[in-house]
Parts: sequence; C-alpha cells; structure tokens
Amino acid sequence: MQEFLFARWPAFLAALQAVARADPELAAFSANADCRFRLVMGERVADIIFQASSFFITEKSEENSPAFVLEAPVAVWEKFFSSPPPAPYHGIYAMKMRVPEFKVAGSELALAQHMHLVRRVLEIGRNVANSIHGSPVAEKAFEKNKKEPIRGGYVWIEHEGRRNRIYYEEAGTGHDLLCLHTAGSDSRQFYKLLNDAGLGAEWRMVTFDLPWHGKSLPPEGAPIGEWDLTTEKYVAAIEAMIEALGLRRPVLLGSSMAGQICLEMALRWGERLGGVIACEASERIVGREAPWTRNPQVNESTFVPEWVHGLMAPQSPPERAREVWWEYSQGGYGVFRGDIRFYGREWDARDRVGRIDTKKCPVLMLTGEYDYSCTPEISRATAAKIPGADFVMMRGIGHFPMAENPELFLEYLRPALARLGAKLL
Repeated sequence: MQEFLFARWPAFLAALQAVARADPELAAFSANADCRFRLVMGERVADIIFQASSFFITEKSEENSPAFVLEAPVAVWEKFFSSPPPAPYHGIYAMKMRVPEFKVAGSELALAQHMHLVRRVLEIGRNVANSIHGSPVAEKAFEKNKKEPIRGGYVWIEHEGRRNRIYYEEAGTGHDLLCLHTAGSDSRQFYKLLNDAGLGAEWRMVTFDLPWHGKSLPPEGAPIGEWDLTTEKYVAAIEAMIEALGLRRPVLLGSSMAGQICLEMALRWGERLGGVIACEASERIVGREAPWTRNPQVNESTFVPEWVHGLMAPQSPPERAREVWWEYSQGGYGVFRGDIRFYGREWDARDRVGRIDTKKCPVLMLTGEYDYSCTPEISRATAAKIPGADFVMMRGIGHFPMAENPELFLEYLRPALARLGAKLL
C-alpha cells in the first residue's frame, strides 16, 4: 500500500477524486460547503477543496491557504489507510488524542465545522487505497411484515422535583436486565439485543430514555438547554425507574457514561443488584469534554455524531455505524454536552471504586480495543482496583458495543450474563 500511496501519489489522488465525486453521502454532506483543507504525509501534500457545489483535489497550491492542515509522518498515515487500521490510528479525533506525531494546524473551528466532510473523504481514501469500494456487508434475509417482540410504553417518575414522562422498552422473560444508553443517545442502541431470542428466553431486558433524551421529553416548565447530568441525578433516575418498573435485583448493563454509573450503582446498591456489566468504564476520564457542542458557529447535528464516530471500530458493520451516527444527530439541544460534563468532568470515583464489594454485587468490565476515550488500559487499571472484578478486552469493538456491532458483542455478553444468571438462581 505504501507504494500505491506514496510512489504513485498522483494516481491515488485521481482515484480518490473520482470515487469521492460519485459518492452520494459525500454529495449530501457537501451541499453548499466552502472549505479547503490540506493533508501532509511526509513530503506528499494534497489540498482537498469543496467549493461552489464542486469537489476536487490538487497537489499543494501556493496561491490559496487551507483552513486547517492534517499532518503526520508517512508511517502514521500508512497505519491510518490500512484495512483495518490498528487502534488508535482509525480516526482523526482518535489520532489527535492518542498519536503524538499527528498534528492539526490552523483553525480548530473550521475542522469542527467540516469534520463530516473530512471523515467521509478519508474513509473513501482508505477504501480506494485498499481497493474496497464500499463492498456491502451481508445481511440476513429481510422478513416482510415481521413484528418485533419489543414492547414500548411510558411511565411517570419524579426527578429533580419535577414529574417526568419516561419512555421505556422491554422484551423477553426471566431475570431482569436493565440496559443503560450512552451520553446523548437513547434506548434505540439496544434494539438488536432486545430482539435476540436467546437472550429473551432467559432475561427480561429493559431499557429507557433518560429525561431529556430520545422519546422522554423535557419535564414541563424546564428551560430548554438546562440539562446537566451529575452522579446524584443519574443514580436518582435509575433508582426511580427500577421502582417504577418493578425490577427485582436487576443486572445493570451500560457503556461509556452508563458503564461508569454501573460502578457507582454497584457501590451504592450492593445486594439489591444481581451484578453489573460495565462496558467502556473507568474510575476517571479526562480530556473528553466536547468544546464545540454549544458553539453557534458549529452544527451540533453533524459535529456530535462525528465526535463519536471515531470511537467505533472500523470493522463495525457500516449500517450499524450509520445508525449510531444518525441517533447522535438527533439529540436535543445541549443534551450531549450536559452528559459529557458528567462523563469527562464531574465523574471521579478514584476514592470509591476500591470499596465495591463484588461478593454482594459481581462486577464484570468489558472494553473495546478501539475505544480511544476509555482505552482498554484505562479500564483494566480500574478493574485492578476493585477486588474480585473481572476485565476483558473486546477485539474488533469500539465504544458502543451493543450498537456498533451487536452480533460480535453478544459473543462477550452471553458468557458474562451466564455467570451472573447462575448466581441469581
């Protein structure tokens, strides 16, 4: 691949331009776009230009300056354009956070405004470099008029002194399994798990949208944009839903901020839980507040999904990754920011996780190898501080296991649930 990219640089750029011009997703993204950015790969340079509803690539032009520059040694770009790329070389924000040799020069604002264009162009470039022109992923045969077993409804709870109408879904029978969604998203993340007949035969799976999220509307009288999640608010919402839905010793399953709150609930609830499966979780996360989520110059509905897109593994089925992107594009104003302030600032359990009693509440921790936010190393270090906790790194998975690649996630989830289910008998 190095020979193709760097010895045949003009040919690569020509092929990338041709494929990108024919890509319908990039065409939709780039409507009315006006942006020039530069790629620097050692001595090789290219300007990517969106202008007047057209797209073209040129080698470096001295006449026009790019809004921003993405620069790294050839060895870094070799890893980025490989298929599949190793973690954390799989995305721009992943490299920006975890690869010191990768640099962004110029306007960070312009990068945030146009990240959807950057990501898609480079995604196409990886396909071109590896001669993979959007090969479709095999899907199961479509069953016309199939009725899913998922049941949905609303329940009223009191939260922060206000009445909240909370949406929930459930499927299956057996031990209670409460599934908690990630920051800025909603219960749609679990629809593949709730449709799994094997899990449904042994578990009553329940998931709900936090206040302000998904189909749970803001409480009446609450000012739009006020959502600001804290540990206490999070615990209170979960406790209220466990009571409202009549869950008995539920096992908690959550990823990211939901994985973190699983650890808090294990500490506080102990014998009242059947255990927790904390995915992409740790005692403390730093450097993950999203600075552009409430900037009037940045489109929140494209920036937020791009901010999280690189957290997924590049092997994840494209349709599942698109669903995660789409769900994140629909978040309410300020909701993602309010959640991330909990995830990346307020949450700090360094003085608490060691007090979790795993004899009362078993703790299983699962983290994907492509999660550059809460890396496997970070999760492993947290698990080591919890006496009796188990940790497993999930190969080929990123930050959203239940949503980005549910079939692969089930290979890790089923044994975990079998262990916890045996303790509930």
